[in-house]
Amino acid sequence: MRKFLTSKAGFFSVIVLCFWIKSYIIYQVEFDLGVNNILQQFLLFFNPLNSGLIFLGLALFARGRKAGVWLLSIYTTLNLLLYANVVYYRFNSDFITVPVLTQTGNFGSLGGSIADLVAWHDLFYMVDLILLLVFFIKTKANWSTERLPMRKPLLVLVSGVFLFTVNLGLAEIDRPQLLKRTFDRNYIVKYLGAYNFMIYDAVQSFNSSKQRVLASSDDITEVENYTKRKYAEPNPEYFGKAAGKNIIKIHLESFQSFLIDYRLNGEEVTPFLNSLVHDPDQNFTYFDNFFHQTEQGKTADAELIMDNSLYGLPQGAAFVTRGNNTYQALPAILQQQQGYTSAVLHGDYKSFWNRDEIYKHFGIDHFFDASYYDMADEKVIGYGLKDKPFFEESMPYLESLPQPFYAHLITLTNHHPYNIDEEDATIGPASTGDPSVDRYFQTARYLDESLEQFFNSLKESGLYDDSVIFLYGDHYGVSTNHNRAMEELLGEEITKLKSAELQRVPFMIKIPGVEGGGINHEYAGQMDVMPTLLHLLGIEARDYIQFGTDLFSKEHQDFVPFRNGDFMTEKFSRVDGVYYDTQTKEVIEEPTAEMEELRETIIRELELSDQVLFGDLLRFYSPNKEWTPVDPTQYRYGK
Repeated sequence: MRKFLTSKAGFFSVIVLCFWIKSYIIYQVEFDLGVNNILQQFLLFFNPLNSGLIFLGLALFARGRKAGVWLLSIYTTLNLLLYANVVYYRFNSDFITVPVLTQTGNFGSLGGSIADLVAWHDLFYMVDLILLLVFFIKTKANWSTERLPMRKPLLVLVSGVFLFTVNLGLAEIDRPQLLKRTFDRNYIVKYLGAYNFMIYDAVQSFNSSKQRVLASSDDITEVENYTKRKYAEPNPEYFGKAAGKNIIKIHLESFQSFLIDYRLNGEEVTPFLNSLVHDPDQNFTYFDNFFHQTEQGKTADAELIMDNSLYGLPQGAAFVTRGNNTYQALPAILQQQQGYTSAVLHGDYKSFWNRDEIYKHFGIDHFFDASYYDMADEKVIGYGLKDKPFFEESMPYLESLPQPFYAHLITLTNHHPYNIDEEDATIGPASTGDPSVDRYFQTARYLDESLEQFFNSLKESGLYDDSVIFLYGDHYGVSTNHNRAMEELLGEEITKLKSAELQRVPFMIKIPGVEGGGINHEYAGQMDVMPTLLHLLGIEARDYIQFGTDLFSKEHQDFVPFRNGDFMTEKFSRVDGVYYDTQTKEVIEEPTAEMEELRETIIRELELSDQVLFGDLLRFYSPNKEWTPVDPTQYRYGK
């Protein structure tokens, strides 16, 4: 054993072991990664090993004692990178990314002095470096001066790659599509480790930069021409009716329209929302053919679409991969045109979906995340704060905003797998035998009750009557994996067309001084919300790059594209390559020229939207002479 430990192989084993143990200790002590089960705990412990074998294994290609120098150098570099993340995390609850490093203005988020973020116990993180250096000095005389046979360092690297593959496979079991659907940097670190996250982040940044570099100002011209041709003139009865009014935007998590008026065992699941739809005194207009248009980004896609009238990306989430793009989002437009203050209120932490970065590019003034709320265990379930305490605790923040304001409140409780505490459930579950579907109705009822509570609070505060209030569903709640249960509940077969029809989500809006329009059957999607709001406020939507059209316009384009190229219209629809008569549900064997032309239009529209995001084309576009590009360094979030 003594002979082995004083050899090159022995020193390599010791330094890998130190790297492994130290990384795991820092993960546990310094980072709050939200480890929730045994598999996640195992992966957190396991993932530093493959990183150590790969990165430190590179040093074994060096000759003789130089391998020791390289081992210490690589080990020290990796430790410095990890420690930099420790210091950064203490203030930001987040990890350093390449965009952070390339935007020097972000360093200001570390506070007045980095020294304030250094803890006395950080000295212990240097002990291993000193001991390893001493160990190397005392044992290097015993090392062979020859280079190791090539097969040995190659075997180490192959072992590291193999262990990483196992690591990734286990991570995918617990979090499917981990790398495709990048929810949060915390997730990557938790499942794959801080070092693999650095590689992942560098690859993402390189790919983004490459596509962005190849873009030019000429590329935006075709996009501008297309959106101006599609533009719909505002309805004079609505244009400017809400000018200067507060806007309260309420996100209904995973809420599908089939829940409206649905009765479970003879009982209304959402009686309050039903009253908004049917009671004329509520003055809401409800669009019952309104569809979500999200893809892998789900909630993040919905936010992107509704504040920018741009499609999400075909893979991943633009909130993460295009978080540093130039945007001309609704919050910035409202601020520059009419002096609005903007805020997002959400009972989850700010780094989720990269919100704390992309919101700065949207020009959002305030982000009240979980750090502003009481996150006691009894108030939290699933992804964050329960909806009732969330709305209750949001009221003081809402009332504190300078008016007029644009406030976006994001609910959480009605989220898969739809867990709910017994004391919060006021309706029994369904009885299909599919647990998440059965509970879906209970969390939807809880959301409905929390909305009624919130509306009462708005009325008491005096904000209700002077505000545009609209509610929207962000994406589906029940996926096609649960078709058997849904067929039992709906009493019909879930065909491909029916599945597409179930992508309807609620959109209902109240405009001060305007009588509600009852139920509007216009076919529409999330893309149409931004131009609608602009026209309600008296702001000309034509000036901006938008792929949606005003819902109240007589020229509204009533086709609803989905991210995969399918679409829905009142007359005909295309789902999974097959055309259907939307009314009769019959397959159309021979598509008409009109259908094929619309199909080509939609494909082109998706391509143009992708060009805007991939090429960051809005940096080349100015809506008008008064427009000032958003400077993200002027925004900072956190309590």
